[in-house]
Amino acid sequence: MALINNQEEIEKVIIVGVETPQNFKNFTTSFKELAKLATVAGGEVIATIRQNREKIDSKTLIGKGKLEELQTMIEQKEAVTVIFNQRLTPRQQLILERTLKIKVIDRMQLILDIFALRAKSSEGQLQVELAQLNYLLPRLAGQSIGLSRQAGGIGSRGPGEKKLETDRRHIESRILQIKQDLKAVERKRALNREERLNSGVYKIGLVGYTNAGKSTIFEQLTKEATLVKDQLFATLDPLSKKIEFDNGFQAVLTDTVGFIQDLPIELIQAFHSTLEESKYSNLLIHVVDASHPDYQLHEETVLQILETLGMSAIPMITVYNKKDLITDNQTNHFGSLLISSLDTADINLLKEKIIDLVSKEFIPFEKMYQAHESYQIYELKKRLIIIEEHFDESRQIYIIKGFVDKAHYWLVESDTN
Repeated sequence: MALINNQEEIEKVIIVGVETPQNFKNFTTSFKELAKLATVAGGEVIATIRQNREKIDSKTLIGKGKLEELQTMIEQKEAVTVIFNQRLTPRQQLILERTLKIKVIDRMQLILDIFALRAKSSEGQLQVELAQLNYLLPRLAGQSIGLSRQAGGIGSRGPGEKKLETDRRHIESRILQIKQDLKAVERKRALNREERLNSGVYKIGLVGYTNAGKSTIFEQLTKEATLVKDQLFATLDPLSKKIEFDNGFQAVLTDTVGFIQDLPIELIQAFHSTLEESKYSNLLIHVVDASHPDYQLHEETVLQILETLGMSAIPMITVYNKKDLITDNQTNHFGSLLISSLDTADINLLKEKIIDLVSKEFIPFEKMYQAHESYQIYELKKRLIIIEEHFDESRQIYIIKGFVDKAHYWLVESDTN
């Protein structure tokens, strides 16, 4: 078997999903996505099992016949891990592990595992560990979870085996410590955020489904190199950089973690302070992968999560990305902002769209400066949107016109017509 990072063998994985009247609309998309997630985590999907049921089995999720089929498949394929698309209760996971005698995890645990692989900052690692410990704590009863932990690999990264083998009191103590550490980080973040708010810097947040191309757009807009990979959750830790427009206007652009169907609530809670940054954005850029067959579902998923986070009222530009990967007869399905993040002309079009939307939110102004005050205009351009600049030689004055937000209106209040 091949190695991952020259250390871990690729695990043979079987994925399992149950289609019910409650999830049939999104089931196929979600099930395909599970296979991609398993691959990202270092697995090789060697078989799949799907079952249609009116409702899931309360004990084993799948029916008795499918469970026997799964047992046979595990033996024949020599699988080492089974991943269920639905979330397993501690009791279901316990029963399945005892029955199948191999490691059993669910979609939730798989996503947490990928986040553990991708978190680079100390804050991100703490947030992932907190989510994992909260998820695993109720599963310590009976200690059957030790079967899967001893195996290592997918689903066992993050807190580590030693933490998972300790008693509940130690786990709870660790959770408390992480929360205290994150509160300290959050206080520092809040101070930095307050400084930015007081400075009046315009804030733009990039949001979207995972692998929609946010990081590429971030790199093109800010001219800063970032991690750009064709992988789910390639970006985990948020990154903020300055973006400067042709007219001199400046803003701070923040790239955030990609969303996904059934984003674990534990992750939303754990990443509260990180997601809090986006809540203070003046504008959101929602990036949608237009080439994905389920782009509409992805778009809806992001909008639902934004509503859950209380961010649906923030002004938003929807960008349909990856037009270079779709056919010509598909282009009429999208809004006016259909771009390729690799096309400079398209990036300039996005910049123009941003300035256009910001201008509509700002207040129009006109102000005059004496010739010896012209140095002030340069600083104004960073905070305001200047659309016209004219020097009147007869009066030796500069006349500038543009748009200003309420926070900076005092800068142009005098002499405003």
